[in-house]
Amino acid sequence: MPSSRQARIAGWLFLLLIVLAPIRLIYLPSILFTGEPSTTVENLRLHEQAVRAGVVADLACGALMVFIVLSLRRLFAADNDTGRGLLMLGGALPAAVYTFNVGNDIAALTFAQGPAFLQAFDAAQREALALLFLRLHGQMVIAAEIWWGLWLLPLAMLVRRSGHVPGWIGTWLFVNGLAYVAQSAVGLLWPGHAADTLSSVCTPLQFGEVVFALWLVIVGVRRSPRSMESIA
Repeated sequence: MPSSRQARIAGWLFLLLIVLAPIRLIYLPSILFTGEPSTTVENLRLHEQAVRAGVVADLACGALMVFIVLSLRRLFAADNDTGRGLLMLGGALPAAVYTFNVGNDIAALTFAQGPAFLQAFDAAQREALALLFLRLHGQMVIAAEIWWGLWLLPLAMLVRRSGHVPGWIGTWLFVNGLAYVAQSAVGLLWPGHAADTLSSVCTPLQFGEVVFALWLVIVGVRRSPRSMESIA
């Protein structure tokens, strides 16, 4: 039987990820994409430290994904081996994407600053390349959503089967995962208005992760898997 201490460690790690992820996903775009392309490149130069903070935040998110998956694997140690294996694989892929994607931000910042070794490119070319790498980062995020979603599916299965956490949270995690997968597919196939519309629909569904993390932190795990069956 897992302990509530194990659950709270996993929950706090999950909450820390939820707090750090919006730095690059929400805050940084809000201060960079404020006008014409040339303005965006100028914002890259003006907000260098914010961009670097976004890089650190993304790397931290990648590391947290590894520790979250390890802690959840331990939490569900007595449960389905296949589910735990899928959880490990699914959690490792978002961690890799986080780590790889920071290269696009570093490249964008480097081209925006125009150091001496890049003088072979004229100013317009450097600006275009900076914007290209920013766009690549955004497309990588959309692609990564499919992995953010798929790793939640085995987690949802483990939650439902273990009885350590109410079953309705497992169901919400499953819907949460499907919402990420849908956003990724629509964002890649039909970018623009269709993706924005779906995002507004999916956002409330994606609070399943927050509810799960808060439950682990506040409640922990059931002492008896069936002791709260009435609310599952």
